[in-house]
Amino acid sequence: MRIMGVDPGSLVTGFGIVDAGPRGLARVSSGAIVLRSADPLHDRLAVIYDALLREIDLWHPDSFCIETAFYSKNVQSTLKLGHVRGVAMLAAVHRALPIAEYSPREVKRAVTGTGAASKLQVAYMVKHLLGLTTSFARSDEADGLALAICHAGVAPRAVRGPSRSSSWAAFVKDNPERVRA
Repeated sequence: MRIMGVDPGSLVTGFGIVDAGPRGLARVSSGAIVLRSADPLHDRLAVIYDALLREIDLWHPDSFCIETAFYSKNVQSTLKLGHVRGVAMLAAVHRALPIAEYSPREVKRAVTGTGAASKLQVAYMVKHLLGLTTSFARSDEADGLALAICHAGVAPRAVRGPSRSSSWAAFVKDNPERVRA
């Protein structure tokens, strides 16, 4: 199954596409759609929509997942995020993809084993689970891949695999060579 995950943002929208099968997980594509805050919101929305359609048409995912909206004290930020989520889901609907939504806590728990994980922990585990050798230029890209991994439902078994550390702090202490600051 090929899964596309999208981490929506009005300035940076991360995406990741993974293949999930009997042999595990494999990264197909990932990146970030970086926008200028000086551009009007409607222009940024068009860029996000077009970029996601290009990725969908290029890689033909079987399903699409997106992070749920979170509520901020800044109403403008929440509204902008809602617009971005809408155009991202519209791109999936226009390509007849089933859509799933996951909260940030669900994604963190699926990828790291704890819903309170930091962005650094999520990026580290995404890199580890996919067997990647390079770091992510932006955390949004790792978040897009994390959503796809969460949807695949295979991460919790992999998290319990090679490491026997009881917490992230213990893992860092036990494996300093495997963690990059």
